[in-house]
Amino acid sequence: MSRIEAKFRNRHGARALVIPFLNAGDPTFEVSLSAFEAAIANGAEVIEIGVPYSDPLADGPVIQASALRSLAAGFSLPRAFEVAKALRERTDAALIMFTYVNPLLQYGLEKFYADAKAVGVDGTIVPDLPSEESKDVLTVADKHGIDLVPLLAPTSGRERIATICENARGFVYCVSSLGVTGERAKMSDRLREMVSVCREHTDLPIGVGFGVRGPEQANDIASFADGVIVGSAYVRRVEAAIEKAAQTEANGLSSSVTEAVGQFTRELVQAVQ
Repeated sequence: MSRIEAKFRNRHGARALVIPFLNAGDPTFEVSLSAFEAAIANGAEVIEIGVPYSDPLADGPVIQASALRSLAAGFSLPRAFEVAKALRERTDAALIMFTYVNPLLQYGLEKFYADAKAVGVDGTIVPDLPSEESKDVLTVADKHGIDLVPLLAPTSGRERIATICENARGFVYCVSSLGVTGERAKMSDRLREMVSVCREHTDLPIGVGFGVRGPEQANDIASFADGVIVGSAYVRRVEAAIEKAAQTEANGLSSSVTEAVGQFTRELVQAVQ
């Protein structure tokens, strides 16, 4: 059993795990590292480390802006491994790298997964990797003992759900809404049904993400899924903390960001108990 799956299996009474997404390097290496640590310290046991990319097709404007801040500060894919290494030295939380096909191929599949394994990464999510074209990536990921977590769209039919679940590793990521990432007032009406169909085809945990705004939606998702994945709502708080720090001398940038991330994590974790 992988570390990711083990974290889901040992939830210590919680109905679901809270899985934060943050972009590495936003707004700096040190501040983003502190933000990840704040999420973990306040109850997150699985973390998504976003690898900043200039053309993030699956991401909405909030996460796109975050990636651009990171890239503007000189962040690059190799430094994401440094973030993962630093976190692994300080925590046993499960670490998942979120990246896109193009940077993955440019870096080299074998090198990427070997480097990921060396620094303690447990899984990867590649949102623009079609299931039909995932065999090569899955083979290399399996070779290095790293989970390739698949995504399922709300439009997926039963046959496609069965196929994707068959090749899933770690957990199955159910996308709550069509379109790019971003907070939404309402989840897809088909979401519960999709999770239910997934359970017919896999014993792996099921996580739900894309569009989760806050504790109320997290509480609802926790009633039928095993994980609640939150991205844009976290990144929006990071953005607000950056602006707050720029306007006041009383609270430094790192303190402002970690306080915002820590408080939001506590609220979400409480909501899924």
